[in-house]
Parts: sequence; structure tokens; C-alpha cells
Amino acid sequence: MSTVEDLFHPVIELPEPVRDERYRRLVGVDDIKERLRREAQLLAHPGRLGAWAAEHHPAGLPALTLFTDRAPLFVFAGDVGCGKSALAESFGCDLAEVLDLPVFLYRLKLTARGSGLVGEMTTLIGDAFAHLLTQGRKARGARGPGSVFILVVDEADALAQSRAAEQMHHEDRAGVDALLAGVDSLAGEAVPVLVVMCTNRERAVDPAVLRRAAAIFQFSRPDEPQRHAVLTAALAGTGIDTAAIRKLAAITGPAGDRPGFTYSDLTQRLIPAAILAAFPDKPLTADIMLAAATSTGPTPEFRQQAT
Repeated sequence: MSTVEDLFHPVIELPEPVRDERYRRLVGVDDIKERLRREAQLLAHPGRLGAWAAEHHPAGLPALTLFTDRAPLFVFAGDVGCGKSALAESFGCDLAEVLDLPVFLYRLKLTARGSGLVGEMTTLIGDAFAHLLTQGRKARGARGPGSVFILVVDEADALAQSRAAEQMHHEDRAGVDALLAGVDSLAGEAVPVLVVMCTNRERAVDPAVLRRAAAIFQFSRPDEPQRHAVLTAALAGTGIDTAAIRKLAAITGPAGDRPGFTYSDLTQRLIPAAILAAFPDKPLTADIMLAAATSTGPTPEFRQQAT
């Protein structure tokens, strides 16, 4: 059987400072954060739903049975640089606070695809879910879980590509079957394990995977108010005024055939470029920021191919 080191990147206990700060820096996705908080806590701790029903619907609520077999799977879909991976790896900090429980972050290695040997990918995926199922069973308690586990599968379309694709190899089809079996095993056990699959190519993901998702969260490039919020937070303390930030938010938007800046374009490319232009002997100013915004282009849009 594969070891934890074979299957996952180093496991991280949440909350931890780096990811907690990353979660708080993710602005403009408040609606996604709020819905994710509710969905995640009910899947990780179903007893909370029962307590709510007992308080507000003491005569009974038949609709609660609809929650029993929901798969603990979320799909984060959307363009590159829009916060999918950052949120997937950091929302556990918020969940830990809401539930007052430790949350353990597992990140599946892409090497889980294996080297192409017959049965290897199926075995690796099966081992990954078996490990999490074991951990979840240990943490499951009559009064609620003692801890929660989150598995993040980045570039999920590499593992869960549609089995309808004509060029799909038998081993890849078997891997998708193993992934579905793993998700189903978690749903049947009601263990405190959540799976988050991130993809830029939602159309390439097998429909059976999408049907199992408790929720599909769509991520898009920030609009002007969202860009303004990102820039305002990042440039606090620089003395750059609201009018300049408003102008920056406008010129980093779409123009003609050019798309608007992504979240990561703003935080990982534009602002660092401006700081480097000011360093080492000038302060960061509105003029430097505007010049950087003009010379730094946005990441091209990711174009999905129909399957």
C-alpha cells in the first residue's frame, strides 16, 4: 500500500498563519466564502443540521433525509488566477474557527496519476481515499467529530477527465472510476472528510463527478468594485488616494479584446512590478502604480475546448 508521503504533499494542520492570512486577503469572493462556510460545516459536522432542525422544526423535517447521502465534494471551477486554489487551501482556517476543531489539509500529488503501469493510478487513488476514510472514522464521534480533513485535488481535470473522450486511455478511465468510488465511500460513511476539486476546465471533468458535487463554485475575474477592493487593501499605508485607486481599478478592467486582470495578476504581478520599480530609492506612488498597470498585461483567458 502507498505511504502518505507517496500520495500527499506534507499535511498541514489548520489554522496556521500563512494560510489564515491568505484566506483573509481573498477579497471579492465573499459570497463564495459564506456559502462554502455553511456547506462545509454541515458536511463535516452533520449534527449541527440536526440541532438546527430540533430548534426550529421540532415536529420533524423530512427534507433532512436529502442531506444523508450527499457526497462531501466541492468543485471549484473557473478561469486561471481567480482564487480557486488559494481558497481551497485556506478555507479550512475559517472552518476550524467555526467548528472549534483542528482541520488537517491534505493536498493530492499529481504523481497520483502514476507512471502509466496498468492499475497503478487506480491503486494510488484508492489508497488516498482509503487513508482519509480511516482518518475520518477515527475522528468521527457520537457528539460530533474530533477533527476534520480536507483533501484538495488541484488541476482535477487531469484525474477526472470525461470518460466520453474518444482518446481516453483505459487506465485513465479506471482512474476516474476509482475517484468516484472514493467519493462515494466517504458519502456512505458520513465521516468528517471534505474533498475539493479545482479545475480550469469544467467541461473536461467527467459528468458523474460533477453530479456528485454537493456544490459547484464558479470563480471569475474580478469586476471593477472587486478590483478596487483588492487594490485598496493591498495599497493601504502607501498614501495612494482613492481617486488613483479608482483609476487603477478602471484601467485593469477589460478593454476591447483584452480581458480584465485576474486576482493573481493584481497581487502577484502588478503590485510586485510597481514595488520593484520604486525600489530602492523611491516611495511607491500612484504614478508608479499607473505606469505598471499600463505595462503589465493581464493573463490571457483560458479557453475551454468542448469535449
